[in-house]
Amino acid sequence: MAKVITLGEIMLRLSTEYGKLISNSQSLAITFGGGEANVAASLANFNHQVKFASKVPNNRLGKSVEKFLKSFEIETDQLLFDGNRLGTYYLETGVGNRSPSVVYDRKFSSFSEMNRLEWHEDIFQNVNLFHISGITPGLSKEWERLTLELILLAKDAGCKVSFDINFRSKIWNKNQFKEFLKKVLPLIDYCSASKLDAIHFFDVPNFDQAVNRTDSEMSYYYENIQKKYPNLSVLYSTTRLVESSNKHFLTGTMWMDQQISESKTYCIDPVVDRVGAGDAFSAGILHGLLADFTPSETIDFATAASVLKHSIFGDFNQFSADDILTMSQTETNGIIR
Repeated sequence: MAKVITLGEIMLRLSTEYGKLISNSQSLAITFGGGEANVAASLANFNHQVKFASKVPNNRLGKSVEKFLKSFEIETDQLLFDGNRLGTYYLETGVGNRSPSVVYDRKFSSFSEMNRLEWHEDIFQNVNLFHISGITPGLSKEWERLTLELILLAKDAGCKVSFDINFRSKIWNKNQFKEFLKKVLPLIDYCSASKLDAIHFFDVPNFDQAVNRTDSEMSYYYENIQKKYPNLSVLYSTTRLVESSNKHFLTGTMWMDQQISESKTYCIDPVVDRVGAGDAFSAGILHGLLADFTPSETIDFATAASVLKHSIFGDFNQFSADDILTMSQTETNGIIR
């Protein structure tokens, strides 16, 4: 299988019990998570050789992170130990018509305070794929610069680069993010981008108002993104219809070789935990690309991976490639078309 590095901040996650608000909680469930670490866990489950690069404090919390990652067979030789604290986020679980809510407490964390690359410059030697997201460069001006430096190192080493736009309004200003994307996107090979990303960050006119439209809405958006950035060989996203916090409908879409591929639509009921489902989808796409799946096989696999993640508590997906293939090839399991 392939050699992969993902890089980002892993955080302590504290979650409320079902039906409780943070303000009225006497206890919180503890686990760890973060976008790039979530992708690492899935790819390790699919038997790829995966390293996760990050920085955590050299204390019991940092050592717990290391132990947690190793339990998913993620290699931790690029996990740095220093700094003062581990970033934290609080998740208030959604119920019915009440959406889930997140509170971040990551300022001054070991990772966010980094101002220089502390990994050896040959970190990407013999690596097939480097995955990072738009969350990391939003942590600081230093991380904007470091993200670009890392991607350039990866490209110099002949490594494919995967970028999940993953815009977070709590850490980015839209205009700032848009300016950053202009710098980073010419260096990217595979990109997770949604319809809204196409409109807000790629300046693609809304499909309903466009003069020259293709038959498919997502084909239209992806084709126009690729005209601006022809280096983006693969674009992908999910479309989610939320009936309630506990019932969602999910469809996956991928653009590759000038063709659109769409998965079946799944009804997910109940949703146990939505957090990390997008990362499970990204990891499914990347696995399909690394394993030379056809586009149809890739999008079916990735969407099934995301659907299964909704059934698991915590950020990390815990299913093998065989589990997901079984799901993707089954004609029931909530498939509605």
